[in-house]
Amino acid sequence: MAYRIVHYINQFYAGIGGEEKADHKPESREGIVGPGTAFKAAFGGEAEIVGTVICGDSCFASNLESTQAEVLELIKKFNPDAVVAGPAFNAGRYGTACGAVCEAVSKKLGIPVISGMYPENPGVDMYKKHAFIIETSDSAAGMKTAVPAMVKLLLKLLKGEEIRCPECEGYIERGIRKNMFYDKLASERCVDMFVKKMNGAPFETEYVMPVFDRVPPQPPVKDMKNAVIALVTSGGICPQGNPDHIEASSASKYGEYDITGIDDLVKGKFCTAHGGYDATYADNDADCVLPVDVLREMEKEGVFKKLHNKYYATVGNGTAVASAKRFASEIIEKLVNDGVTAVILTST
Repeated sequence: MAYRIVHYINQFYAGIGGEEKADHKPESREGIVGPGTAFKAAFGGEAEIVGTVICGDSCFASNLESTQAEVLELIKKFNPDAVVAGPAFNAGRYGTACGAVCEAVSKKLGIPVISGMYPENPGVDMYKKHAFIIETSDSAAGMKTAVPAMVKLLLKLLKGEEIRCPECEGYIERGIRKNMFYDKLASERCVDMFVKKMNGAPFETEYVMPVFDRVPPQPPVKDMKNAVIALVTSGGICPQGNPDHIEASSASKYGEYDITGIDDLVKGKFCTAHGGYDATYADNDADCVLPVDVLREMEKEGVFKKLHNKYYATVGNGTAVASAKRFASEIIEKLVNDGVTAVILTST
């Protein structure tokens, strides 16, 4: 008898629509929808997708806990043996939703779950401890390799077979440590690795150290009296109504806003689009995140020459590193072209 699988996908892969349909409410359908066809072929009769659960990316991101619970109830109705989420590739909100689904299923139903994501997808760091996440390319062009890898590992989980190291199975390292027994002491193994490294021989470390970006600090502004200062924020501050529809989580865009003649970000005209902190204070007075009022006072006092007439805003909550780097490159180019001397970055 074939294993019963439920597949979770977003509104795009369900064929409902793109960003304009990202608020689509959770729903379930019998059988296969969209990329489920590729999974059916890869399962080769050993498993079948009995149901598909669908939810818009913005809907999930904006109402994480309630939507997670609602989606879980839809999954439970199919009485599955396992759940497949995605693959999400480098889509941040989709990856976050897939991870949240995997977490809920793993904790509440206790059945195997699997997803597929690009390593820089924010869903990886948030949920890798709750599910096996197959490493994929950054776009759907990698579907042909992602699906077979996900299916292979999922079937091993269902059959209770031994799951080997991340490199062997193709999943992203989960950050889970296991006790191991060796014939040699750690000091001896360390020396053996060191000798191999000195001799240019291949070796494998027992603990891969994380690699962090190192950004050298810029020198201080030499002539503050003649400086043009700009504001940039990841706190989501935007005009009332969020005209650019910046996502509350896993932002795919940023906004550019004119503050010519504005001395204060008053309630009712400015708010926050951010979904990762209590918006009460920011909605009441956006200056607490983006201090336009204070900088205007300093500008009048002659502390610096001018506050730039535009500010840039996005949401840092769950936003992919690759997206943040793209935002930064585009914003920097605009600021340099506008003759900005320095930037004040504000967060939450």
